[in-house]
Amino acid sequence: MNELAIVDRLRRLSLPSANLTLGIGDDCAIYRPRAGEELLFTTDQMIEGVHFTRAQSAASIGERALARSLSDIAAMGGDPRFCLVALAASDTRWIEDFYRGLLRLAKRTNVTLAGGDLARDEKFHCDVMVCGSAPRGKALRRDGARAGDSIFVSGRLGKLWDRRIQPRLALGRSLRGLATSCIDLSDGLSLDLHRLCTASGVAAEIDRVPVTRGSTEERALHGGEDYELLFTLPEGKKAPRGVTLIGRVVRGVAGQVHFQGRPLQPRGYDHFRKDS
Repeated sequence: MNELAIVDRLRRLSLPSANLTLGIGDDCAIYRPRAGEELLFTTDQMIEGVHFTRAQSAASIGERALARSLSDIAAMGGDPRFCLVALAASDTRWIEDFYRGLLRLAKRTNVTLAGGDLARDEKFHCDVMVCGSAPRGKALRRDGARAGDSIFVSGRLGKLWDRRIQPRLALGRSLRGLATSCIDLSDGLSLDLHRLCTASGVAAEIDRVPVTRGSTEERALHGGEDYELLFTLPEGKKAPRGVTLIGRVVRGVAGQVHFQGRPLQPRGYDHFRKDS
């Protein structure tokens, strides 16, 4: 199978979209936003030996590649609209299986594959860009937390790095107009909470961390790859069902976090730090 055949097959498999007036097959996709809608854009890379291994199935890697970007859309309270995928691989069968997994998740989340790029390389790597949308002025951000807010997470932390990601899209949408800030936990609670607090100019105190079965508190604090939502609610606001209260936002040095009374260093995953 050559590149033209692969592209033609992807065109036939991709979901239609009323707002996507031109998709796979031209130099650019054309998307027509709705009135009163703001567009959200995010991108995430998947690199062999960094984010996955050849022991994993191509379909699971494809699904995970899209899920990582969808988690960012969830953190902004958005609805995903379409994705663009740049992929380099050496095996056309692997490429087919990769897209099979990606398109399976795309169908479940109503995402249209609108285009991208294909190249040949012995080392597999890809980049998935997702466009989402939110009502104008309603997207969730990192910089709105205020002293007195309560801090919540959407699930247990410390998950294995290769487990299936469940983007919290419905929860993110439910937090629009309710949460004062939100971030997805991709690099570890300690680092991502530090980022949220730095953006908001506040500090935080956390009393507990919900640990997934078989994991450790250390991994739940610093491990990353959880893809849960970390968010803040004003005092007295009722939280959605199924989330866990872990602490509160306080006045203090911007970005400083205390866990059970002790300073918590932001030791989550950093691509450029040698001990990550």
